[in-house]
Amino acid sequence: MIPDADPSADQAPALAEQAPLTERGARTRARILAAAREVFEERGYPETRVAHITRHARVAYGSFYTYFPSKEAVFLEVADLLFQTMIQLDLVPSDGYEPATLIRRANRAYYASYRRNAKMMAIIEQVATFNVAFQEMRRKHRAGAVARSAKAIERWQRAGLVDTALDAEMAARALAAMVDHSLYLWFVQGDDVPDTERLLDTLDTLTLRALGLRP
Repeated sequence: MIPDADPSADQAPALAEQAPLTERGARTRARILAAAREVFEERGYPETRVAHITRHARVAYGSFYTYFPSKEAVFLEVADLLFQTMIQLDLVPSDGYEPATLIRRANRAYYASYRRNAKMMAIIEQVATFNVAFQEMRRKHRAGAVARSAKAIERWQRAGLVDTALDAEMAARALAAMVDHSLYLWFVQGDDVPDTERLLDTLDTLTLRALGLRP
């Protein structure tokens, strides 16, 4: 992963504006969201029913529709919140730090986040094959992350650290795909990777060499 050029940049927008809720309503809605994620992880998207979610959340069946119009809607919000969490990496400020240090921290923060959310990421990959609304939401998150990474590369180009002939956006896309797919194969597909540090060190090295940065 390439660290954000501006850690304070806006994240992808929420899927929809929500009417103000009472404190009790907000707690119920949050309980439904948490239950939905657990049920999706346990059953998968196709096999999950609204009744499964409400039973797990211990709320009345009709209460679900007070907050969400459908199973698809609650899944989209669960995934939207997950993606926002995944890209909010715990990085040190960029000023005064070498790009190699930031890249290593970003890769390890993203690895830790992916590992925590591996079950849900597996369901997300499943839904991405057939749900158009989800595909669009996912593209927006990916585009936002790529844009912020491209800005970091452009900053390094202006500083003379990265070759200005390199297309910053395409480099950001390719490097993000490399890291994402490597973690997907490991955590979701169960590829046999010898050890964490060996994988992360290799991803770091490939990223740095692709950008022509010093290790």
